[in-house]
Parts: sequence; C-alpha cells; structure tokens
Amino acid sequence: MTTDLNSSLPSEGINKGAEGTGGLGLIEEQVIEFKQSLRLVSGRALTGFRLAFETYGQLNAEKSNAVLICHALNASHHVAGQRKDKPEELGWWDNMVGPGKPVDTNVFFVIGVNNLGSCFGSTGPTSLNPSTGLPYGGDFPVVTVEDWVHAQAHLADALGIRRFAAVMGGSLGGMQAMQWCISYPSRVAHAVVIASTPRLSAQNIAFNEVARRAIITDPDFCNGHFYGQNKIPKRGLSVARMIGHITYLSDDDMAQKFGRSLRQRQDYGYDFGVDFEIESYLRYQGEKFSSYFDANSYLLITKALDYFDPSQKFNGDLARAFSCVESEFLVVSFSTDWRFPPERSHEIVTALMQNNRRVVYAEIDAPHGHDAFLMDDPKYHGLVRNYFQRVAHELR
Repeated sequence: MTTDLNSSLPSEGINKGAEGTGGLGLIEEQVIEFKQSLRLVSGRALTGFRLAFETYGQLNAEKSNAVLICHALNASHHVAGQRKDKPEELGWWDNMVGPGKPVDTNVFFVIGVNNLGSCFGSTGPTSLNPSTGLPYGGDFPVVTVEDWVHAQAHLADALGIRRFAAVMGGSLGGMQAMQWCISYPSRVAHAVVIASTPRLSAQNIAFNEVARRAIITDPDFCNGHFYGQNKIPKRGLSVARMIGHITYLSDDDMAQKFGRSLRQRQDYGYDFGVDFEIESYLRYQGEKFSSYFDANSYLLITKALDYFDPSQKFNGDLARAFSCVESEFLVVSFSTDWRFPPERSHEIVTALMQNNRRVVYAEIDAPHGHDAFLMDDPKYHGLVRNYFQRVAHELR
C-alpha cells in the first residue's frame, strides 16, 4: 500500500493482517510518501521522502495505545508475523511482538518503521535522486538518529498519534528510543531501551571504521555508484558483516557453538581455506548478508551509530542531555554483551535518576552476547511482559 499525503492516513490503512498466522495473519507492508522537505542534522535536506512500515493490532479510539518499535543496524520494519508477499520471512522480533506475547498486540497497536537510508523500502541510496533522475548511490546524505526520529514523528502525525504509549528498541533501536524522549519529550509515555548505549566507545567506532573500509576499498564499490554498472561490492560487504557478527556474539557463546571444531576434515589443511567451523559460519553469514543488504546503507547506518551522542551538546554531561525527558524508562542490559556492556546502561540509568525520572533497570545473565536481546530468554521476556502490563494498565 502506498499513500501520498502530508497529514493523515485513511482509517482503513490502520489495521493490518487477518487471523491465521501466529495470530497476526499475513502482514502487508505499507509505504507513505511525504512531499515536504526534511532538513537533516548535516545541513542537507531530502526534498520529499518515503517511509516503509508495518502495523500490528488495532489502534484504539483515543489513539493512545501505540507502540513504536525501532530497528537495529541490519533489520527493517518487518518486526513480527509473516509478510503477505514473502510469507517465508518471519519478523525479526516475532518472539517479542504479537498476540499474547510480551508486547501484546491484543492490547497495543505496534508500528515498525524502516529508517531513512536503509534498503528495505524507505528513501535511501537506491532511491532516485530528484536532481539527477538516477539512484542517489554514494550521493545520499549522511543521516543521524535524530533525523530518523524526526522522520518517524512525521509518520506518527500522519497516523494521528500524538503520544506513544511506548517507544522501544534494542541496540541502535534503543538509541532511537532515547532520542525520541529528548526530541519529543511530551510524545513518549515510556521508553524501553534494551542492550544499548548513550554513545559508542572508541573500540566500537573502530570496528565500524574497519567494516566501512572493507566496503569502500572493494573495487566494485565505485564510490557508491555501482548500481548502474552491474556491480555489487560483495567482498567488502561480506567482510564488514563478518566483523560485525563477531561483536554480536560472546566468547562463551562462540566456544559453546563452535569451539575449535574442524569443518568436515580430520586435520588442518595447511592452506588459507576453511579449517574451522567458526570460519565456515562467518563466511556463510557474510555471503548471505551481501546478497540482500546494500553497501551504501551499511556505511550510512554505521555512521549514524558513531555520531549518536546526546551529551555532546552538553560537554559530555548525559544528565543535562536528559533534563528535558518526561518519559518513564525500562532499561535492560545483558551480562555477556561486550559491545554495549551493562556499564553503558548504568550511565543511562544514573543520568535519568539524576533527573528524578522513574526507571526500571535489569541486567540479565545470558550467554549470548549482544544478540541476547533477540533471544527467547524467560527472565528477559518476563520482565518486558510485566512492564508492558503496567503500561497497559495506564491505558484503562
């Protein structure tokens, strides 16, 4: 469904899905076109833009039960259920969102939106540049978490949602939830920030830069203008994904899954082929990723990660950055997440408490590293369920 508007969606576009598949039915992607310009933090602007999104559940008459789910680096607006056009693809947070699940779509109207610059339907590098009539490619402007939130606010306006019951996300999605509370403090009742951080460490920026260099130095990258040349920088994108994937897993999780097991051999090959199972796994993940993700989008999203730092405008004082926040918070970290460790969540909690905000915090002992926020951990899901039951109680 594509809607061209500046103000509101037709009411029939609000409820999606039929009973059947996991209680959500087959989900239909929606696309909304905005004609107005979007001024970006960089100083550049998009003259018109589109956002791809999906919705689950029913928006109530007061439009007070909406929950916005913000996605991480390589995810999309397909949060839960099965797509009508691609029923084989289950939503990336399907274990969290749906009827009777922690974010219960029998109670909440859940929105998943694809960020600007991504490659899953919203305006991005593969979109046509109105000034040239050709894909933006490497000319697409750098976007930030703030830009994403401003674009999402346009979508909320179009849906008639003045205030979200909750804005929720893991990792980069958690950054967006925090930015929502800063940019639009009166429009968020609750923020759910999972496995996230108020700013990247130097080590995290370093990982992102190595990944970007792998892409940019691929001969098929062509300064980002590879679309019309029948080329894809698959080698660079594959290596970038391998680097990123290593940071999502804990050492214990890797050891348990792979150890030093050899891949279909009894001894070392004494060459530079695949000896170990972990090598085979990483190559598979990299090659799979390079077959569906866009290299320019990867560059843009990792830069948005690097640039996120609400405290920068306040000489590094996160408490001052949060001084305008009105929301209540649930903050969750995982013990083995070494990319965004619990210490970073502690910073968020401390800054919020210094502003006398109400915060629920939990550190979950889970072995899966950063990827734990996507897993079926009973304690974690129970915590989120209980919190959203409290949010639901406030709607009554």
